[in-house]
Amino acid sequence: MTRRFAALFAVTALVWAMACGLSYVQAQQVLRGDANDPQVELAEDGAAALDAGSGPASVVGNTTVQIATSLAPWVTVYGPSGDVLASDATLNGAPPQIPPGVRTTASASGRDQVTWQPQPGVRVALVVVSFKGGTVASGRSLRLIEMREDQALLIAGAAMVVGLAILAVLTFVAKRIWKE
Repeated sequence: MTRRFAALFAVTALVWAMACGLSYVQAQQVLRGDANDPQVELAEDGAAALDAGSGPASVVGNTTVQIATSLAPWVTVYGPSGDVLASDATLNGAPPQIPPGVRTTASASGRDQVTWQPQPGVRVALVVVSFKGGTVASGRSLRLIEMREDQALLIAGAAMVVGLAILAVLTFVAKRIWKE
């Protein structure tokens, strides 16, 4: 009989652990996916404006965004060879130089979305959209998103521990009540 309750506990514990894990993965994916929303809008609208004849400076903001410290979204317009045509962002005093492969992918497929780490401690949700004369990149810091992901992991972990403790108690009580 002890083996039966141990097996019952093991199965229910596994199902509970999987449910907690899946809830974290779902929360993390929603948080990370939503992190791209402002950049998609900025990059797509910027590319559309450039294709309609606007100048590169008209699609970037009026204030400078320090990528390493700011949470604000930023926009950089690149020419066909990767030269910066306009930018409202700086990283270490210069406009950001995103990986060439991201621009190449965006040029070939219309858009690319990646997590970019230009230096340790700086992670950016980056969206790059092509236009007739190059690409428009928009990014923003993942700092708050990653803090929320950490909170979701702590909540899921705590729920798993509490749930396993409750399952252990319930299994013990069930073993005492249902004697064969």
